Amino acid sequence: MKHLVISTVTGNFKSFEGSIETESEDFDQAKVAFTADIDSIDTNQKDRDAHLKSGDFFDAEKFPKLIFSNGVLENKNGEFTLNGHLTIKDITKPIELSVEFGGIAGDPYGNTKAGFELEGKISRKEFGLTWSAITEAGSVVVGDQIRIIASIQLVKN
Repeated sequence: MKHLVISTVTGNFKSFEGSIETESEDFDQAKVAFTADIDSIDTNQKDRDAHLKSGDFFDAEKFPKLIFSNGVLENKNGEFTLNGHLTIKDITKPIELSVEFGGIAGDPYGNTKAGFELEGKISRKEFGLTWSAITEAGSVVVGDQIRIIASIQLVKN
């Protein structure tokens, strides 16, 4: 997310869980679900994190989870997309993420793992994250576009 229109603020959720269920080795039509605890947001700046958890943004007390549901991973000739529904606060919208499949490998402990990189963008305002302010110079404090990036390593059960 852009901050003061001059820099990018990054962050992550420290507490989350997800699952993927597939019957095919190429992950086509795999079912994907994910949740993150809003209270675990971490941008490496305590005051900003507290503001993001407040009613101005996520309202973690009232809406403790970010939820990705009904996700379906599509593999079209090695090109992957993930379509599903993202819920932030009480607003659910369809989103599409680009997916790069890194492959499948065994680890030294005998586990089979698969790697994925996901990326996409959402408008924070479309999810009710509408707080805004203007600096003395007239610049916007917080941009609207949020980049979603995830590096995922799955362990086969």
